[in-house]
Amino acid sequence: MAKVKVSRLYIIGAGFAGKTLAGEIRAKGIFGDLAAFLDDDPEKIGSRIDGVPVLGPVRDVARLFRMNSADEAIIAMPSARREYLAEIHGILKSAGFGTIRILPSISQIIEGDAHLIQTRDIDLEDLLGRNPVTVNLKESLRYLRGKRVLVTGAGGSIGSELCRQLLSGGAQRLYLFGHGENSIYQIDRELRLLQDEGVGEKAVLVPVIGDLKDAPFIEYILEKLKADVIFHTAAYKHVPLMEENPVAAIENNVFGTANLLRAARKHGVKRFVFVSTDKAVAPVSVYGVSKYLCEQLVLREAGAALLAGEAVQYMAVRFGNVLGSRGSIVPLFQKQIENGGPVTVTDPLMRRWFMTIPEACSLVLKAGGVGENGNLYMLDMGEPVFIKDLAEQMIRFYGFEPEQDIKIEYIGARKGEKLDEVLWAGNERPEETGFSRIKKLCRAAGGNLDLDGLMETLRPVCVFDPAKPGAYRDGRLLREVLKAAIPELIIPEEPHGY
Repeated sequence: MAKVKVSRLYIIGAGFAGKTLAGEIRAKGIFGDLAAFLDDDPEKIGSRIDGVPVLGPVRDVARLFRMNSADEAIIAMPSARREYLAEIHGILKSAGFGTIRILPSISQIIEGDAHLIQTRDIDLEDLLGRNPVTVNLKESLRYLRGKRVLVTGAGGSIGSELCRQLLSGGAQRLYLFGHGENSIYQIDRELRLLQDEGVGEKAVLVPVIGDLKDAPFIEYILEKLKADVIFHTAAYKHVPLMEENPVAAIENNVFGTANLLRAARKHGVKRFVFVSTDKAVAPVSVYGVSKYLCEQLVLREAGAALLAGEAVQYMAVRFGNVLGSRGSIVPLFQKQIENGGPVTVTDPLMRRWFMTIPEACSLVLKAGGVGENGNLYMLDMGEPVFIKDLAEQMIRFYGFEPEQDIKIEYIGARKGEKLDEVLWAGNERPEETGFSRIKKLCRAAGGNLDLDGLMETLRPVCVFDPAKPGAYRDGRLLREVLKAAIPELIIPEEPHGY
């Protein structure tokens, strides 16, 4: 965030965001000497903003610069298209700037409110993928004003970004629930720092360390917290790792979600938004099966609430891969490139969707407000990209040529992976909702999944039962039970795991 003084500082973009940052730099006087704005707008070029010249066009004037390692550029164009950002980044890099920072996307800049603390070093994720949809967070989060909001998995990639954006929602309290003390400490500290610097509104932040598998604790804590809204993002989600630990995946994801849902309805939670995944569609992995079962639990709870006449909104939101999440391929490729390669790609035909975490979270928050009880929604992910193409883009981003400088090695699909993912099943049909990139999945009637029976059969595998000691942590039995209920599941030739 705050840095030691630099020699010269240039703000790229002389719009509202750039002007706001410039005012903060001058007011605090600790970030360096503001040398100039750089902009491509002919009406701004040649003018001055509070005495600071506006130079441009960027591609022309940057060629004249001879920067040193202390000089810094801040890209303050939160609505710029990715293609333009990539071009600007290349220009600034060639000009020799020691540091290139960027403001987050427009979805995180609320009604012209931009702060220096929100800037961060630019990385590949800012330049990859499609152009994100613009979501007016102030308007989208109106349904959360004055509410008590709980985010499970608040220290994770999705959960932490939801929390950052929720700062702008006017919530009365924001509960940061998670199992890992370090990740919860970090997001709690970050949010408090953001608030101190004027980002968002002054929600009371409450970190909560707990385990979804601990049913008595979940019952106790929801009674105490009196949450109005829950965003449930917590899950074990690394596919190959969960293939090695299938019981843990079901115990944490499925039984943990069941515990949370049960306590949520009992203690008056009015809105419950479950974050799901494309891997829940025709699931071939234990992780995918676990998320599919979680979707069914949420939708069943919504139906039960409807029959009981309860005014609640319980729903699931499904989407595909996001850029930069923990365990995702982008950080892995980055480390491999930094080590000189090779970059390991599973298969030249493997494709995935990629959406930025901020955009995904903005759309989840929007869906949570406009979604209706008992519905399953999906985010429009655009067109999938080949992992091979992504690897080549990343190699070039770091100044190398694929195969010539950094080799690409094909290692074959890992356990539980498909070549392609899909976002809806054969008995589901996507329909427009009237909101950009949010679709409702209409499901055909039928299906004979005995959810209660399945849960009871799985319970002694996940939780020790003295009457059935042989079932405990039996990964082979677990897979056989899941396979009988969900035929798409692929059982490995040697189905070990705990």
